Parts: sequence; C-alpha cells; structure tokens
Amino acid sequence: MSAESPLPAPNATFDLVIVGGGIVGTTLACALQNTNLTIALVEALPIEQALDKPQAYALSLLSSRILAGLGLWSKIAPQVGQFEHIRLSDADYPGVVPFSPQDLQTPHLGYVAEHTLILSALQEKLAAQPRVHWFRPAQVTAIDYSETGALVHLCHQGQSQTLATSLVVGADGARSRIRCLAGIKTRGWKYWQSCVTFTIQHQAPQNNIAYERFWYSGPMGVLPLPGNRCQIVWTLPHAQAQALLQAEEADFLRTLKAHLGGHFGTIQLCQPRRLFPVQLMQSDRYIQPHLALIGDAAHCCHPVGGQGLNLGLRDAAALAEVLEQAHQHSRCLGSLATLATYERWRRPENLVILGFTDFLDRFFSHQIGPLVAVRRLGLEFLRHVPPAKVLALRLMTGLLGRQPQIAQRG
Repeated sequence: MSAESPLPAPNATFDLVIVGGGIVGTTLACALQNTNLTIALVEALPIEQALDKPQAYALSLLSSRILAGLGLWSKIAPQVGQFEHIRLSDADYPGVVPFSPQDLQTPHLGYVAEHTLILSALQEKLAAQPRVHWFRPAQVTAIDYSETGALVHLCHQGQSQTLATSLVVGADGARSRIRCLAGIKTRGWKYWQSCVTFTIQHQAPQNNIAYERFWYSGPMGVLPLPGNRCQIVWTLPHAQAQALLQAEEADFLRTLKAHLGGHFGTIQLCQPRRLFPVQLMQSDRYIQPHLALIGDAAHCCHPVGGQGLNLGLRDAAALAEVLEQAHQHSRCLGSLATLATYERWRRPENLVILGFTDFLDRFFSHQIGPLVAVRRLGLEFLRHVPPAKVLALRLMTGLLGRQPQIAQRG
C-alpha cells in the first residue's frame, strides 16, 4: 500500500495465524499447547461442514505417535482400524509380498481413522485452550507483509477484521490461497488417473490386513476400518474411473469383487462412490519471511501408500518443534533464520515420498512386457531379502526420517 493509504489498525494481535482449520492446521495448534503462544485459527467452513467428510485416512506408525504425543491417541484408538499385516501384489502375479509386525518389532503396521473422528478430537482438545481463538467461517481477503510481521485481512461472518501476527501458516490445502497470495510457485503435474473412493462392508472373518493391489490401470488400496468395513481407494485412468463412478451398483460390485481376489466374501457399499483427480505438487519453497506452508498447501503426492495426510502431520509436528524452540530462546517466529530450520527438515523428506509414490504408480501402471518382468523380479527381491523389505516398510511408516520430539512423548 502507498503512504497515502495507511494500513488499518489490527483488531487483534496473535503470535501466529493458522489459515486452515482442518486436521493439519489443528494439529499444529495442538502441538503448541504447552507454550504461551497466542494462536488464531482461520477456517472457511462452518464447524459442522468441516467435520462432515465421508473419508478415512491411513495413519502411519509415526502419525499415531504424534497423536499420542498430543494426548489424543488413547481417546481415538478404540475407534480406528488397525492392521497387523500388509499384502503387496501385482495384478494376477501370485508372488505376494507380505509385511508383518515382526519386520519392525511393533504390534501393528498402521491404522485407519475416519476424518470426523480425528478432527473432532483435535477440536475438542483446542476448545480447552484459552490462547487459541477461532475465526469461522472466515475468508482471508488479503495479507500485507512487512519487515516485522503481517496483517491478515479477513471477512469473518460478514464483517471485516484485521489480525496482526509474526507468522502466517498456510494450512489451507492444495489450492492454497495463502500460497497464491504470497506468489509462491509450484512444480509438478496432474496424473492421467483419477481415484474412486468408497467404503464397503464385508464378511471376511478377519479385518486386520491392508492391501496394496497394483493393476495395469493403477493401484488399489484397501484399508480396514472397524465394524468389518474397508476404505478403498481405486486409481484408474480418467475415463475408466468415470465409468466406475456411474456404473449400476450391482455391476460395480461385480467388477470390484473380481479385483479384490476373493478375500472378502459378500460385500456391499456403505456410502456413495466419490471421485477425485490426483496430482503431484511441490512448492518452490515452503517459507518466506513471516510465512510457512504445511500439508497440502506445500505439497501433494499420489495416494498410493496412503502418505498424504501423514506428510502433513509430520509438517505440523516439525514446525511446532521449531517454533517452540525459537520461542524458548526469544527468537522471532517469522524470521527466515527460524523458518529455514523447518524447510531444511521437511522439504527433502517430503520430496523422497513424492518421488517414491510417483515411481510406484508409474512402474506398476502399465503392461510393457520387459518392465513387468523387472517389477516382478523386484517383488521377489523384496520377498526374499528382509533388509530391503524392512527399509521399504520403515520409509512408508515414517520411521526412516527424523522423528519430531512430540512423537516421543506419547
């Protein structure tokens, strides 16, 4: 703004303003609960609408430890799906790669939790925090950055408000307005595929196995939920995904059953099918003075392996640790020197997962003879070389990279 148009005085001042009150944004706020930082959470959706998403997420071992460090895992654990085994397979090839708890010396290999369960637990935790203030529903209209901080301009319940802060955190998803307002570019691509996702009820005697079934058209993830249910994310080329979305339910279930390999007996749909396109995206940078990006606002990956939310939870835990340490040493939360520690930590680790999931999807989603032979040799290698299998499992469960301190508190 020009000198003739002075910035408005703020209505309130906070140490940080988190834009995006979903799971990742609220995790960051919860992770800072033991500090005396004042936090504003800005969420575009009313609370009921934000909670009402019919989807479930794979939670890695590290994510469960982060939630335990927040004091939430014991509350939600009785209502999450648990899997002790993972079965990795390639189309009709009989050489299935089994992963078991013995590979990591852990009771489980992962968990599956529904959106409403996680977010409601986080919101309940924040409700008891007097230093956290919600602005919802609210839209960010503009942000003015200066050498000392930022002014965040909102339309909150039809009224204009201005929040002053040292740090703005963009946790507002893949189409992040905060990232766009900051002029941060992204790199990546949209895939030739879309995902059809839904939940089934089944009659299998056990429900403790997660399946990653690679087909020539794309991967299919099958994740166990309580009540003999499974969340399925089925990746296919766009036209095939649309056809499955629109198919009569009986035809759809018949096709699905053929792809499930007879593991589940009688199946039925528990909710309508939904479709979403997939993309790989990495922001050119995660930070700039008085701004940090976390979760899908910073990066997006292919859903194979169920890594998306887990990366966001790690971002939130890492940023919280960096901010807490800066606050303890009276350093500016929004300075580049502070935020660079977060970016150096998370950007390379996220890039590894983005590359790994992209490789899996491209390597398995075709029928080129020589490559089919190579990947099946790779499966046999995993089956018969335990260190390689353990390495892959540690990568996908979050145990290979740097562990945030909060994951050691649970």
